Parts: sequence; C-alpha cells; structure tokens
Amino acid sequence: MEYVNLNNGVKMPILGYGVFQIAAEETERCVLDAISVGYRSIDTAQGYFNEEGVGDAISKCGLPREELFLTTKIWISNGGYEKAKESIEESLRKLKTDYIDLMLIHQPFNDYYGSYRAMEEAYKEGKIRAIGVSNFMPDRFIDIAGFVEVPPAVNQLEVHVFQQQKTAKDILKNYGTQLMAWSPLAQGHNNLFTNEVLTGIGEKYRKTAAQVNLRFLIQLGVVVIPKSTHIERMKENFDLFDFSLTPEEVKSIQKLDLAKSQFIDHYAPDVAEMFVNAGKM
Repeated sequence: MEYVNLNNGVKMPILGYGVFQIAAEETERCVLDAISVGYRSIDTAQGYFNEEGVGDAISKCGLPREELFLTTKIWISNGGYEKAKESIEESLRKLKTDYIDLMLIHQPFNDYYGSYRAMEEAYKEGKIRAIGVSNFMPDRFIDIAGFVEVPPAVNQLEVHVFQQQKTAKDILKNYGTQLMAWSPLAQGHNNLFTNEVLTGIGEKYRKTAAQVNLRFLIQLGVVVIPKSTHIERMKENFDLFDFSLTPEEVKSIQKLDLAKSQFIDHYAPDVAEMFVNAGKM
C-alpha cells in the first residue's frame, strides 16, 4: 500500500474502498470482503445511510481499530454548528468507534461554516483526526479555506481520466489540501472500460482499463476509493502496486481529460436547488 501525508501529519492510504450506493443490508458483507482483500481505508457518509453497516463490519473484522482509516461526511440537512455537532456524535455511534479518521462536509450548501466549526471542535477534542470538505469547487473551496482555523486536509471531488480536475488540483496544492476522488472509475461512463488508450496501455502490463485509470490517478497523487459489491472486482481494483506508468503513458492519458463532470454540474442553478431541497428533507 502507498500512503499520503495529510497537512496535519496524519497518514492516509492512497487506495480505499467506497460504499456509495451500497444498500444498508449489504454494507457489512461488502466491507468485510474489502478488508479481507487488503483495504484498510473505508469511505462512507451520513447521506449514504449505511454507516451502521460499516460500523458492524469494523467491529467484527478482527483488526485493531488503528489499522483502519474511516472517512464519513456531514450531510446537508445536518448543516450548522448545533446539528453538525449532534451528527458527529451520531456518526461515532453508528460507526462503533471512539474517533473518525477523516470527516468531510459533503456538499457546499446550508450553513457549512457552522458545520466546519463543529468539526474543528471535535478535531481539537480528538474525536476526529483530520477534517475537510467534499464537492467544494475552486471558488467555494478558496472561500472556506480562507476563513477557517484548521485548514481543510482533504477535498473530495469527482476525479477520473475524463475529469482530471487540473485547476482544482493546483489550487488545493496552494493550501496543502489533498485531492481525493469519488467515482474514480466514472461508473463506466464515456466507455471508460473499453477506452482504446487505457486498454492499449493495459495490454502491456496485463491490466484492465479500470486498473490503468486507477494507477494513473495514484501516480498523480490522488487518493482513490473505487466501489464494488463483488469481491473479484475488489481484488482487481486493489491490484495496482506492481506496475507503474511511464511519463509518455501518463501524458497520453492526460489527453483524455474532458474537463467536465460526467455526472453533475455543481455550478448549475438547478443542481443548487436540488441540493437545497435535499437539505430540507
């Protein structure tokens, strides 16, 4: 396993396992499978409604808590200092742990400054080892990073070969903030799994297009959290550390960048309305 050092010195695996859209009743089994494969970083969120399954898995896996790295996120409806503070305690209970390794604000809506203050407080109390944000595009990120006491350790964004977030990555570097990728395989959008550039490179290393995509991100220093409910695919996504891409191969993959989301435009007014409404539910 390779690691990144966050801006407060916390060590984080560069490869983790994501549980977005995994049903609550399937989460425990999937996380236990992922841990058996070798994953030690698990990414969940209040808004995924499966924190309890993650907690059940880590309490049953037999590993010491310190060998695992747990990430969760504060949902929009828990925005603001008081609600966020309560939600942190609820996440701790659901995850069956005394501390969370990384906690993020899930979306830049509602009173996220109040939420961040609650995270800063929990951070100082030792309940959270590192704090950050998710889906904060460069303008929102610069805003919050400029007015908080504890700099964001991580910004989790959509990152894959078709959305490489080059501008965001440069800005995050200025603040010492780690870029973390959600949906690093783009959920197969834009024919990622059969892309000629990726499959062509993969033939050289006997790797799939998905593995080449993930290795590309890792070599650029991006934390990735691929998700699968199938243990064979979990193993494939984990098998990334026995090959390296050449500079020429990296350049050829960089040319695949479309510089736009394959899922959602966080700058669009209708998207903003959708998140605001979700926060009121």
